Amino acid sequence: MSCKSCSTGGCGTRGLTEKTSGCQNNGACGTGGCNKMNVFDWLSDMDVPVMKRFDVVEVKFKGGRKEYFRNINQLDLHTGDYVVCEMASGYHIGSVSLQGDLVRLQMVKKKVANDENLKSIYRVATPRDLEKHEQSIARDLTTMYRARELVKDMKLNMKLSDVEFQSDNTKATFYYSADERVDFRELIKVLAGEFKARIEMRQISLRQEAGRLGGIGACGRELCCSTWLTDFKNITTSAARYQNLSLNPTKLSGQCGRLKCCLNYELETYIDALKDIPHVDAPLQTQKGKAHLQKTDIFKKIMWFGYENDSTTWHPISLENVNRILSLNAKGQKPVSLEVLEIEELVSLLPAPGINSDLAKMDKKFSSRDRDQQQSSNRNRNKKKKGGGGGNPSANAANPNKTNNPPKGGGEKK
Repeated sequence: MSCKSCSTGGCGTRGLTEKTSGCQNNGACGTGGCNKMNVFDWLSDMDVPVMKRFDVVEVKFKGGRKEYFRNINQLDLHTGDYVVCEMASGYHIGSVSLQGDLVRLQMVKKKVANDENLKSIYRVATPRDLEKHEQSIARDLTTMYRARELVKDMKLNMKLSDVEFQSDNTKATFYYSADERVDFRELIKVLAGEFKARIEMRQISLRQEAGRLGGIGACGRELCCSTWLTDFKNITTSAARYQNLSLNPTKLSGQCGRLKCCLNYELETYIDALKDIPHVDAPLQTQKGKAHLQKTDIFKKIMWFGYENDSTTWHPISLENVNRILSLNAKGQKPVSLEVLEIEELVSLLPAPGINSDLAKMDKKFSSRDRDQQQSSNRNRNKKKKGGGGGNPSANAANPNKTNNPPKGGGEKK
């Protein structure tokens, strides 16, 4: 799913026959699946005279690397055309990715100065140039395998991820990643003698390495760094905390081994939504018990609490009720429960104000009289049961067929 400059040769490839493969859109497919980090020129249909066009062109090379070259010969170029570009030593072939006034904006965004330091475009690539370019691309894979063997033999603590030969085969750039400083001076001498080219070692970060190699992310789509993302911003674990994500390194890390870049995509939205969420730094106090915060649904505005004596059951509480409970706790009051926020239950057992005191005395008098009568009747009932014969009443009740005869071998003890 990349262009020819990415060595895979998918849709948008333009070979020796000068015919574009795939969707026939000359390497600028609108579906986003033709080229790596492709762009859409939304000013391409505007007819601008050649002499008034912006003379700087954006050219794309292997791995999505883009540079800017001056069109000094006023060539009539189109997106996807292969051009021969000037380099510090020799030349290199790349494809045109953007031209016109949009290039001016890109240069301002990337802080590229429009001065005499910009290299030039020599010509449009001929079939002979493209054939030589394909031969240089064919050397990349075998060269990388051999270079890895040399790195292993020299016991250098570095990882080679990609190799790019210049189209004239006079220079080879090795991209590597390392955790510490590496002395590869001896390695450069061996590589230069074996591949007969000038060697350049360029260190890249792990995220840039993942962008050059590509792959499929956990979302099922191509990696952002290999399709459209060019600026890598700093990502911290606080971004995961704001979004209530589990701090599991295996789930938060991408293929590069670092925190996923997509953690920053919705971070500002979560921060705005969290402004309405109350800060609960202590359990809520209720008559039913203490309730601890278990989970917060930020966008639904619901907070889930669980009691200490029942940790398996979570109760969804709205933000309004949580604020009410917090205000009650601040006053030293406790609601009945998380669902019932009233406090009248605390005073319902107390005598109602304004009741006649004589009526209260009469209620107390008659309630004590009924209690005394009940106790006397219970005593009389127990006496009658004892005078009605020996034996165990409870045993007789359990076994009614058994008579209350005294045991054999003796009567009642006197």
